[in-house]
Amino acid sequence: MADALDTFREGLFEGRTVLVTGGGRGIGREIALAFARLGANCVIASRNPDNLAPTADAIRALGRRCLATPVNIRDPDAVEALVNAALGEFGAIDFLVNNAGGQFPARPQEISDNGWRAVIDLNLNGTWNVISRVSPHMLERGVGAIINIVHIYSFGRGAPDFAHSGAARAGVANLSRSLAFHWARRGVTVNCVAPGTIDTAGVREEEFSASDKPDFEQLLVSQIPAQRLGRAEETAAMCVYLCSPAGRYITGADLFVDGGNYLGNWELIVDPV
Repeated sequence: MADALDTFREGLFEGRTVLVTGGGRGIGREIALAFARLGANCVIASRNPDNLAPTADAIRALGRRCLATPVNIRDPDAVEALVNAALGEFGAIDFLVNNAGGQFPARPQEISDNGWRAVIDLNLNGTWNVISRVSPHMLERGVGAIINIVHIYSFGRGAPDFAHSGAARAGVANLSRSLAFHWARRGVTVNCVAPGTIDTAGVREEEFSASDKPDFEQLLVSQIPAQRLGRAEETAAMCVYLCSPAGRYITGADLFVDGGNYLGNWELIVDPV
């Protein structure tokens, strides 16, 4: 299978800077590496500093500069410090990819108050913390692209396995459209990219392992019209496209990268009781 990033010309983002939250592993890592391959300097942030160093090393091996900072996006002061450090290092943030987030599969009646609030605070409030501190600089310059990574569970079919995350990310999707309306005239685009089930270590460790069905992955793939899991670089390629000159007239959109998963049947991690 061809590399999705081969579509884009070398040096496309030369001299530009991207900030990727949750950029240490999984989809976030592939997004940061995709921008680096195409010439961008990278700022990557993660709650887990152990995830940052290998990704930062891989970016620098491509000949790009990288600022790697441990950050909890739920903390507005920490986000403020991150953005100030990025601007101090690179002078501008051209692209923002809000990939940081998290959830755990659970039946709705089994989600505790603390579990609910933690997921909402991370996925919704954390995303706003970053947008609200990066966007003034983009608006002042009159150019920028913001991409919010959500999930196919953020939309009309609900999120049976992830009621808390689905509610939070639906809020992010609505927020994105609101901001897109206001900022299109200011040269700043705001879009959502909604992956389906992507083949990452995190999905296997945190979701597949939660199922009591020994053949869960096989069952899941059988329900995806494309009959396979997604690759992280396919989500990264969509982010690159939205930040490229070809994506400048796209704003307020929800783009699914899911092999048709939203259209098919859903194999639940935790069955209703």
